[in-house]
Amino acid sequence: MASLTHQFVGLKCPQISRTRIIHSNNKNLINPIIIHTKMQKVVCKATAVAITNAQTKERLKLKEMFEEAYERCRIAPMEGVAFTVEDFHSALEKYDFDSEIGTKVKGTVFKVDANGAFVDITAKSSAYLPVQEASIHNIKHVEEAGIFPGMREEFVVIGENEADDSLVLSLRSIQYDLAWERCRQLQAEDVVVKGKVVSANKGGVVALVEGLRGFIPFSQISSKSTAEELLGRELPLKFVEVDQEQTRLVLSNRKAMADSQTQLGIGSVVLGTVQSLKPYGAFIDIGGINGLLHVSQISHDRVSDIATLLQPGDTLKVMILSHDRERGRVSLSTKKLEPTPGDMIRNPKLVFEKAEEMAQTFRQRIAQAEAMARADILRFPPESGLTLNSDGILGPLTSELPAEGLDLGEVFPAEES
Repeated sequence: MASLTHQFVGLKCPQISRTRIIHSNNKNLINPIIIHTKMQKVVCKATAVAITNAQTKERLKLKEMFEEAYERCRIAPMEGVAFTVEDFHSALEKYDFDSEIGTKVKGTVFKVDANGAFVDITAKSSAYLPVQEASIHNIKHVEEAGIFPGMREEFVVIGENEADDSLVLSLRSIQYDLAWERCRQLQAEDVVVKGKVVSANKGGVVALVEGLRGFIPFSQISSKSTAEELLGRELPLKFVEVDQEQTRLVLSNRKAMADSQTQLGIGSVVLGTVQSLKPYGAFIDIGGINGLLHVSQISHDRVSDIATLLQPGDTLKVMILSHDRERGRVSLSTKKLEPTPGDMIRNPKLVFEKAEEMAQTFRQRIAQAEAMARADILRFPPESGLTLNSDGILGPLTSELPAEGLDLGEVFPAEES
């Protein structure tokens, strides 16, 4: 069709030349001018008809093409398309996420301003982190919390801005939960922490610990300082109660100071309360300090099940075997208090009645061992029943000599006979 059109393109009807007009009075002769003119008209009409036919055919062909394409879209719209419907849904799932309150999302900070930070969370609109939600601590600018463009972090959705449908994010909520988890861990380990006193009320003072506000009753403060004197001070503290659901965080300065204030002598007998049982022993509270009564130190006889002898809340007498102040560990024993092996299993009441007597015997054995170790240096025979303490006083191993010992400085030199 296109070739046919090109055949007639450029054809022109030539103008009739006046110089070629021939006048003749002979009516029988055919006027060549008239013939030439008629031929030109025929050629022009043929050209116009041919062009019109070609355009019509072209339109028909285009119409057929559009009709075929429409029919394919109606019957098989995905025919010949590499990107399937499954691929489309997969792409939506990749960039779509649950925007409900409490949902955690990953995001990248791309801009900060005086009031917070803009975060890209691959959603249809950006999210915003207000400065008051950027940290568990009070800050005036997000940069104080180390938030800069390019930082990628996990956030939690806490709301939605109705003006532009953008999400409101928080880091503070995540840090808040982590702080409570940390406090529970520190309580379980029974460690001493530092807390800064920030306010006071009638019942006590409030201190910041791990970013949380904890209450210290006046009864749990070891010093006699007033609330005003404690403001701004850092106190050693231990956890008394950690309850996130009730938002209760109770602390004790008195328990924290017990390690330094209480002198636990090796071999001394103290009264304790069973706090908890473990497969390897029992934890005993001895005046604010947790000590371990190892299963091997309960009795000379083998103890297969601690729960058959002890239960949380039981009160008993124990003897201190060792006290590691640096590590905060106290080792206890009831085994050393048994009059005869196995009494702790058969008759624990007798063990507690004889506790001080058996402890005294244990301390004498310790003293004898120390005396024998120093005998060679001091040249005192162990059989003499004497030992030298750190103050240079010779003390007795038996009850016949004065309990305060003998001061060697008052012993006069022997006179020659």
